[in-house]
Amino acid sequence: MNSKHISVLLDECINSLNLKSDSVIVDCTLGYGGHSSEILKRIPDGHLYSFDQDIDAISYSKERLNEISNNYDIIKSNFVNIKSELKKIGISNVDGIIYDLGVSSPQLDEDERGFSFHKNARLDMRMDKNSKLDAYEVVNNYSYDKLKSILYEYGEEKYASSIARAIINNRPIETTIDLVEVIKSSVPEKYRREKHPARKTFQAIRIEVNDELNVFEKSLNDSLELLNIGGRVCVITFHSLEDKICKNIFKRVSSIDESLKKLPIIPDEYMPKYKIVKTISPSPNELNNNKRARSAKLRVIERIGW
Repeated sequence: MNSKHISVLLDECINSLNLKSDSVIVDCTLGYGGHSSEILKRIPDGHLYSFDQDIDAISYSKERLNEISNNYDIIKSNFVNIKSELKKIGISNVDGIIYDLGVSSPQLDEDERGFSFHKNARLDMRMDKNSKLDAYEVVNNYSYDKLKSILYEYGEEKYASSIARAIINNRPIETTIDLVEVIKSSVPEKYRREKHPARKTFQAIRIEVNDELNVFEKSLNDSLELLNIGGRVCVITFHSLEDKICKNIFKRVSSIDESLKKLPIIPDEYMPKYKIVKTISPSPNELNNNKRARSAKLRVIERIGW
C-alpha cells in the first residue's frame, strides 16, 4: 500500500454500532481495514463479514485482521449481493452493517488505478479489476448525449455539455492527464481557478463505471431487512447523490404512511419498523487532519420492530 488510508468518522461510526462482545457485523466496504479492524477488536465472541471487490485491498486487510482475530470472513463480491452472499453461508440476520462509500486513499494514490485527476494513468477507475466496463470505454465510446447526461446527473457538472463535446472532439483519450487537459480546455478560466475543473467529471465517470448509485440503493434496502431488532446501519457518504439516496430510504422506512396519520389509533403493524438515530458530520479537528473528510456525512438508523 503506497499511502496510509485514514478512515473518516471512524470513532463516531464504531460507537454508533452499539457493539456487544457477541455481535454479528457486516462491513460492506472493507477497503484497507480501518473500520473492520476496530470492529473486530470489540467483538471477541462475535463475527465480522466484510465485503470488497478489490483483490489488493483484500490481501492487505487479511494481514491486518489476522493480527487481531480470526473471527471474520472476507467475501469477495460487490455489496449489492449482501443478502444472497450471506444466505449462502447461512446468515439471515445481523446486528450491524456499515458502509463507507468513499474511494480509499490507496486507490486514489496508486497511479495505475486511474481514479485520480492529479496522477497520470490509463483511464480505468474500476473498483473490481475484473469488471469489463472501465473509464476508457466510457470516455471513448459513449455518445455525446450519454456523456452529457452522466456528467450532469452524477457529477452535477454545470459545464457538462461543453465538456462532453470536447471529449467527443478529442478522441481517442488515453490517460487521466489527457482527459484533464480536455476538460480544462472546455471550461471558463474562472471555473478552472475555483476548484480543480476535472473533479466533478472524474466523479461522474467513476460512478458510471462502477454503477455506484444503483448498487448502493439496492444494497441499502437489503441491509435494512437483514437487521435484528436493535441492530443498526451506519452509512458514511461523500457526495450529495449518495446522501440523498440514504436520507430518502431512511425517511421512508422510519415514517408513518401519510394516509394513516389522521387515525386516532394506528395499529402496531403499521408503525415504522425503524427509527433514525443521528446524522453526524466530521469535527473541525478531523477536517484539519484529513482533507478527504470535508464532504463526509454519517447517517445512522436502528431497527425497532419486525
